[in-house]
Amino acid sequence: MASAQAAPAFLRLAAHPLRWRLLTELAASDYRVRELVGLVGEPQNLVSYHLRLLRRDGLVTARRSTFDARDTYYHLDLDGCARALAATGAALHPALRLTAAPPSPPASAARTAVLFTCTGNSARSPIAEALLRHRTGGGVQVTSAGSHPRRELHPDAVRVLRERHAIDLSGRRPRHLDTVTGRRFDYVISLCDKVREISPGFGGDPRRVHWSIPDPAADGGYPAFARTAEEIDTRIRYLLPVLMSQEAQP
Repeated sequence: MASAQAAPAFLRLAAHPLRWRLLTELAASDYRVRELVGLVGEPQNLVSYHLRLLRRDGLVTARRSTFDARDTYYHLDLDGCARALAATGAALHPALRLTAAPPSPPASAARTAVLFTCTGNSARSPIAEALLRHRTGGGVQVTSAGSHPRRELHPDAVRVLRERHAIDLSGRRPRHLDTVTGRRFDYVISLCDKVREISPGFGGDPRRVHWSIPDPAADGGYPAFARTAEEIDTRIRYLLPVLMSQEAQP
């Protein structure tokens, strides 16, 4: 008689109703604890407990806010979830080993408009703008802006896109959020904690998403920019199916 085999760790974690709610919310955006409490409607101590379990198994990571160090943003590791799901299928039967197909760019996403924001519009948000435009072949209306734009793009941001993605940003200059106020956006995605709190409202009730990504210029050196570009590119890969699903809606 075959010995009983424990369910995979991902299955045990995700099967709990509250943890599934937390995973679902964090799949869309990074959040602070008090925001998750409001979204799931459960006490903070209970939410914090289940976040600790998700962090213990590496599905969720935590990062101190660069705007207010008393705050912590929680982020779902979507690549880690994909690997865990694949392993879960394989544990049940070899034929169920899942392989995630790379998302294809939208065939026509002209109706989808995305704005990336950060403080200086010199590194994170222009990197995100360039990578989303590159991955969709220009099919998405994408722009970026900053609350306090710098005079020019950071040279390491230009370099990392040129060397690792063959994207040329020469001639691109940071722009102010004021230049896009009043435009309609489907998604407004903030990439720094400070601008999330001060960015203006936008017409058309866009979906607000936050990616809590530290300023690579604060770490200094090209390697920090390479890590930042890699993280942003990973998030954009998982954003593409979301944009495609919106495009498919009537």
